[in-house]
Amino acid sequence: MRIEECEGVSASRKHLVFAYYVTGHGFGHATRVVEVVRNLILAGHDVHVVTGAPDFVFTSEIQSPRLFIRKVLLDCGAVQADALTVDRLASLEKYSETAVKPRESILATEIEWLNSIKADLVVSDVVPVACRAAADAGIRSVCVTNFSWDFIYAEYVMAAGNHHRSIVWQIAEDYSHCEFLIRLPGFCPMPAFRDVIDVPLVVRRLHKTRKEVRKELGISDDVKMVILNFGGQPSGWKLKEEYLPSGWLCLVCGASDSQELPPNFIKLAKDAYTPDLIAASDCMLGKIGYGTVSEALAFKLPFVFVRRDYFNEEPFLRNMLEYYQCGVEMIRRDLLTGHWKPYLEHAISLKPCYEGGINGGEVAAHILQETAIGKHYASDKFSGARRLRDAIVLGYQLQRVPGRDISIPEWYSSAENELNNSTGSPATQIIENGSLTSTCTGDFEILHGDLQGLPDTKSFLKSLAELDVYDPEKNTEKRQIRERKAAAGLFNWEEDIYVSRAPGRLDVMGGIADYSGSLVLQMPIKEACHVAVQKNHASKHRLWKHAQARQNAKGQGPTPVLQIVSYGSELSNRGPTFDMDLSDFMDGEMPISYDKAKKYFAQDPSQKWAAYVAGTILVLMTELGVRFQDSISMLVSSAVPEGKGVSSSASVEVASMSAIAAAHGLSISPRDIALLCQKVENHIVGAPCGVMDQMTSACGEANKLLAMVCQPAEVIGLVEIPSHIRFWGIDSGIRHSVGGADYGSVRIGAFMGRKMIKSIASSTLSRSLPSANGLILDELEDDSVNLIKAEASLDYLCNLSPHRYEALYAKMLPESILGETFLEKYIDHSDAVTVIDEKRTYVVRAPAKHPIYENFRVKAFKALLTSTSSDEQLTALGELLYQCHYSYGACGLGSDGTDRLVRLVQEMQHGKPSSSEDGTLYGAKITGGGSGGTVCVIGRNCLRSSQQILEIQHRYKGGTGYLPFIFEGSSPGSGKFGYLRIRRPLSRT
Repeated sequence: MRIEECEGVSASRKHLVFAYYVTGHGFGHATRVVEVVRNLILAGHDVHVVTGAPDFVFTSEIQSPRLFIRKVLLDCGAVQADALTVDRLASLEKYSETAVKPRESILATEIEWLNSIKADLVVSDVVPVACRAAADAGIRSVCVTNFSWDFIYAEYVMAAGNHHRSIVWQIAEDYSHCEFLIRLPGFCPMPAFRDVIDVPLVVRRLHKTRKEVRKELGISDDVKMVILNFGGQPSGWKLKEEYLPSGWLCLVCGASDSQELPPNFIKLAKDAYTPDLIAASDCMLGKIGYGTVSEALAFKLPFVFVRRDYFNEEPFLRNMLEYYQCGVEMIRRDLLTGHWKPYLEHAISLKPCYEGGINGGEVAAHILQETAIGKHYASDKFSGARRLRDAIVLGYQLQRVPGRDISIPEWYSSAENELNNSTGSPATQIIENGSLTSTCTGDFEILHGDLQGLPDTKSFLKSLAELDVYDPEKNTEKRQIRERKAAAGLFNWEEDIYVSRAPGRLDVMGGIADYSGSLVLQMPIKEACHVAVQKNHASKHRLWKHAQARQNAKGQGPTPVLQIVSYGSELSNRGPTFDMDLSDFMDGEMPISYDKAKKYFAQDPSQKWAAYVAGTILVLMTELGVRFQDSISMLVSSAVPEGKGVSSSASVEVASMSAIAAAHGLSISPRDIALLCQKVENHIVGAPCGVMDQMTSACGEANKLLAMVCQPAEVIGLVEIPSHIRFWGIDSGIRHSVGGADYGSVRIGAFMGRKMIKSIASSTLSRSLPSANGLILDELEDDSVNLIKAEASLDYLCNLSPHRYEALYAKMLPESILGETFLEKYIDHSDAVTVIDEKRTYVVRAPAKHPIYENFRVKAFKALLTSTSSDEQLTALGELLYQCHYSYGACGLGSDGTDRLVRLVQEMQHGKPSSSEDGTLYGAKITGGGSGGTVCVIGRNCLRSSQQILEIQHRYKGGTGYLPFIFEGSSPGSGKFGYLRIRRPLSRT
């Protein structure tokens, strides 16, 4: 339901009492509540506001005896580590302290209070427990918001650990008691509310005209003025006169009393009425929040914004800003270093075009009044349990990242349709829409390489060609305006462009045993990343305005610059562009250290993705001594979904390095590219992955399994997939990350186990410790002595056979060990890419056992693939997958979603239809780094198998609400693809 206009809130015959709960998350919620409360009071009602915000926020706008302020904080919102970063773990811990532990007493107190004031309606923006307290008191409740805390905290739980997930469930259950939701523009997915009324923007009214405000400030109308609306400024931040264009003035909100400002900066009083000041300014600089966005849109004020990390409602507000041509994104380092001028000058050239309603406060107040009287706006509602299930689905769904997803839930679609948004890269959508009607040869002359009939490569070239004629005014894909506009100015169409392609991979066997030296079997998938690279002399390079301003400020003339555009950033909170001076990679005559580079990219998490791309340049400089004299432009477009355990990061790294190498005439073998890309991920990104992902992306071939011994990366061959066998990947919807705590701790546990095994073997040799069988050295045969000597210097756990492990070491390894205890005895664990936390307890026995047995399973699997086709062959192959899956779980790397998918495969395998005829599906396992991601399934290559996979897909959706993406098909690795060198035909340029 949508209500656009309202003829005001007419006075009700009945005097009503409203209890209005306001979240403790900043002032933004309180300021919009003011406008709703003001209209309720104008209609003659009493409003009791429950808030932790200062009184002046309300009393400066409402002077009425009908306003009652009760200072109580019932939630905490998001805790910020600094002005631009949310601390996810601290947020959950504080919420637990504020709202979970004292929950019973909170409910008792609120129920008693609501009854004491005789509340007719409870309104919440958007305090969860208020809805439950209202229900227990027998009072109806309504929420007014653009986001809900189950949406915000669900992503935090994935980062902080599942032991916090009961917080999300409780919040969603509380919201399920709400009558309906009054939803504000720029909304996030909110599945806990199944009844929704959409209203216009809630915007505070103006008290003074632009002319009156400027007259009071003594600023003439022709002076350009920016308002710095930046509550909680970065610590130690010193504003400087040269930050502003000549002749500009800046109004500063929230400055401390002791903060000294340059003469062109004006400090505002803490209780200054910001709507009047915003409307009197020429643009605004600050952080995105509902208040700043709504007022920028309402007053048609260009808004220069800086992203906040893990501020999860921001992408939806940002999309709205950009859709109405009201937003300019500033890179964080430019904010902090004072490179403001190009952004401010660009902002005042915008023509904001929001024409929607701005009377949302009045409309919401009318709905609340009518509801309190007894009108039923809500339709037949689902049960609270159903709402709770939808909220749990959100926990799965939040792990989706823009990519090739075949289904978007209805609740998400509605949020996207509001702004005509969708997911995926342009190249991906062209493939899926089947609109590939012309070949790319008419757009580009291919000077080197072969398309190899790959439709995604044709599509990428088509999207590349369209940049030459890109017109943002005619672009119907509003979500792509920023990234496409940036990409349109990226290349010199008279020069050569180099294009590479690298696929993701499906981990068939091996997985996390790669870092322990196992044999692995990997299949390159159909989905791939494309990268286009062009080098230009610095004097001919087309720079973005802020990059040009940065160079001008240095006064050195044109110097080599790296500029990157990444497609598909619109619904994930990361910037679509990245740029840096290539000299930033140098420390004197030498490249900077990997540690410095890691810190460089980590300073702005919204641009941390650039480490995967730009990091390849630093690795080439460091490892091969390459020096880059020219500027570099890069366009990255990946159809490999992130967080699904199919090596999206490896495909980006391999495609990036391959394209850069081709553009600079570097001859690097696919194997060496893979090893170099592993350094990018291990040392610059900081993810402790093995090398199998990069090797498969670089060295794989279509419809074959890459067989590789990870010691460190020896390809022993390509294994043909028999024609009667097929592999699928089914995405669980639970985000996977090799940078996560679980993966890293299991890796540490494996390396601890290896160290202990070496120590036990050494002690046995030196007679300082009896063996597990009570033998002494003199009783051992020479061959046994040689074995123990080899085990005392064990390079890889996988070089230890399962029977030797069980005979001598299994009972000697502890189940787990405290990091501090281990370090005291063994000094270190001999792994360069992980660090032991002294205060953490690590599981040892299961992580050490897994790779030893997995290496054996992979060898058996490889041998079975070449055996005679039979049902027994497929059954044995499937059993090996199952064993691997449960071994992951023993290590602590399982997940509810992947376990559910494996059970569904088993049900298909052992169900009556399959048992009565030749089976079709035979086994399944979690893949890659585990803890979510994708499940690999093996079955017969037949129609019935495909039907069963689709049935599993729909049964999984029925149980979770999430429709998984299915990976099927294969494509060549980057080495087999090579590269394309392309150029516009003369007639087009």
